Amino acid sequence: MMLSSALPRTALMRALNSNSFRPAAKEALHRSRAYNITTKPISSSRCLCTLTSSSHAMIKHEHKRYNSPDMQFVQKRSNFSFAGPRKLSDVMKVDLLKDKSNTEISDVWMTYHEGKEKVHGIVMDGKKGRNLLSKAAQCPFFIQPVFRGEGHFMIVSQFQTPNYFLLALLEDYKMDPAAAQPILTVSVFDDLVETKDVVLLRCDIINRGIEDDEGYKLCQNLISDYLEFEGVHMFNKKPDAFDVDEFVKEKEQKWNE
Repeated sequence: MMLSSALPRTALMRALNSNSFRPAAKEALHRSRAYNITTKPISSSRCLCTLTSSSHAMIKHEHKRYNSPDMQFVQKRSNFSFAGPRKLSDVMKVDLLKDKSNTEISDVWMTYHEGKEKVHGIVMDGKKGRNLLSKAAQCPFFIQPVFRGEGHFMIVSQFQTPNYFLLALLEDYKMDPAAAQPILTVSVFDDLVETKDVVLLRCDIINRGIEDDEGYKLCQNLISDYLEFEGVHMFNKKPDAFDVDEFVKEKEQKWNE
C-alpha cells in the first residue's frame, strides 16, 4: 500500500502542527534514530519456559528475526515494510489447537506474551475482530499522540491488508514518506475466527525509542478508535472536518488514566 497516494494530508499536516508537539517530538525522533534496529542483525532464537508442558507444545520457538536481512526490514519506496510475524503459524503450532476451546487458546496466547519484552498479546471475540479488520480495510490511516512530560508527538498508522497495522513517527513521514520506518506493528490473526470464534492480536514494539507502556497504550488506543470508528472515518473520508486539537485533548485525558 502506497503511503504517498491515499494519505489524508490535510489532517496529517494539522496534526504535525498540533499544540505542544515539537519539544517531545524532537526527543522521540532522536531516540528512535539512536536505536535504529536495522543496524545490528540478530540471529538468536528463544522460547518461553514458563508455560505448562501442553501449552508450551503449542508455541513455536520464535526467532528474533526482525532485524535480519531475510525479514526485509529495508524500506521499499513509498511503502512501510513489515517487521513481525506475518502468520499465526509463525508463533503457534496451529494444528495443536483443534481440540482446544477458545478460552484455552486465549489463555495460552496471553500466558505466552506475559513478561515478554516489547511484545504484547491481546484477545478479542470473532465478531469484534472481524469488525476491526473490516473498518481498517475501509479507512487504513489514522494518527495517535504519545504524551511525554509537557509535550506530545504524533504517530501515523497504516493498515495493510489482510491483517497488519504499521505505525511510524509522523515527523518522519513529513521529512520523507518513502523512508518512514515503522516503530511498532500490530498483527491481527483471524485464522481461528470460524472454528473458535477468537481473534488473536500481537503488538511488536520494534524500536527502543518507544517505551513498552507507550507502545501498549498506542496499540490499545488504535484498536479502540477503530472499533468506535467515528473519528477514524472522518479522518480518512472527511479530513477537513477532523479536529486534531480536540482529538489530542481527549487522548491526553485518557492517557494517564
